[in-house]
Amino acid sequence: MTARGTSRRTLKQRLADGERLRGALLRLPSETLVEMAGVAGLDYVVIDCEHGPADTALLQHHLTAAAAYGIDVLVRVGSAEPALALRCLDMGAAGLIHPHVNSAEDARRAVAASHYPPWGERGFATYSRAGRFGTVTAADHVAASREALVVTMVETRRACEDADAIAGTEGVDAVLVGPADLAADCGFPEPGVVDALINRTHDATRAHKRAVMTIVPSLQAARAAERQGARLIVYNMAHVLMDTMRSLSASGTADAVGPPA
Repeated sequence: MTARGTSRRTLKQRLADGERLRGALLRLPSETLVEMAGVAGLDYVVIDCEHGPADTALLQHHLTAAAAYGIDVLVRVGSAEPALALRCLDMGAAGLIHPHVNSAEDARRAVAASHYPPWGERGFATYSRAGRFGTVTAADHVAASREALVVTMVETRRACEDADAIAGTEGVDAVLVGPADLAADCGFPEPGVVDALINRTHDATRAHKRAVMTIVPSLQAARAAERQGARLIVYNMAHVLMDTMRSLSASGTADAVGPPA
């Protein structure tokens, strides 16, 4: 979103400064969880508009809540959805996650959908929420828009084999492997097959000085991913919350049974 005269650094600037950032993957509607993530001190949230609702009116409410609590929002759009990408950025998203990027050409299209000319093909307007409703100059708006984070998702064997070209595409800031889709694409093989493809992709990503983004189900997994070089950690809140609820349920059952005689 266009700067408001504050010194708050963007996600892209923080990555450039070497920070490791942690966020939460949420689905619509989750306004309260957005607010809680901000209060808890997470760096960003990811709103998933690929799997689940992609209601832009609801999304704007989430972006407004995030702004109130000083937390950035990345939006995962659907595959090859430049119109949705434009709307998300106009509403003030800090960046986009583009799924099913299988080639350098797909990566170039993702970048094009995320930026204004000459770096991309995003339709220009300053009267949007991101442009402070027309109160900023075109030059300032364009400069701020360059801070939009572009994340490409690699989710097939073909994409992993072309990871060097994808990560090397100008304008790509980070690469996220989708392990579930990758396993499905490979026919759900032994874990070692998928792990080798993920490692290959991560190596290519780091070689091009792009950030590795990883989705994790727990704090333990987050720490392991960071030790392996991940710079953007995303907690899958569906996993986190379900595990928490299951543990609470198990605890309640044990209490009801009582201690052994």
